[in-house]
Amino acid sequence: MEKLKSSITNMALVLTGVAVITGGILAYVNHVTEGPIAEQNKLTLQNGIKSVMGGGDLTVSKTDTVRQNDAKGKELTYIIYQTQDKQQKDLGAAVESTTGGFGGDLKVLVGFDPQGNILGYTILAHAETPGLGAKADKWFQKGEKGDIIGKNPSEELIVSKDGGKVDAITASTITSRAFLLAVNNAYKAYKATPIDGETGATKQKKEDKE
Repeated sequence: MEKLKSSITNMALVLTGVAVITGGILAYVNHVTEGPIAEQNKLTLQNGIKSVMGGGDLTVSKTDTVRQNDAKGKELTYIIYQTQDKQQKDLGAAVESTTGGFGGDLKVLVGFDPQGNILGYTILAHAETPGLGAKADKWFQKGEKGDIIGKNPSEELIVSKDGGKVDAITASTITSRAFLLAVNNAYKAYKATPIDGETGATKQKKEDKE
């Protein structure tokens, strides 16, 4: 019996030691890779902003955060990157928008000109069926079947199956609906942010004081 107790104690000590060592290694690896991953994400975002704004030499003049409630009352957060050219002329903004897709969250980056017309878009992250995210990243581009480039979401973008004018991805209506919802929401968030970078709430407060 004593030998058995000793064996169990030794096994517990060994397993504890392995767990501690493994935890330490994982923490170290996470610390080492944290910086490069953050830098890569920053570079991906920068390239994405340039891409959806039509390319060219531009800078992000201001970053705003807008919070709005969806149709179900859930608060959603949008990141708006106001852009300018070398002459500091307003080019519009790139807007990060997230909505629920078929398999999970679908995050898109949409570029708008000052009038709210869509300049471009890219998929930043998705949890859709493998291959479907890549398909969505191409399906709605210029010249493709679901082309939304140049459209203005002041007239809500809706798939044709629901009475709209946008062709859904073949056999993927749910993902198409989620994508267009993200774009429509991005437009609303953009229009809630005046060109000078103030949020609608800030502007309203100023008007109340006048």
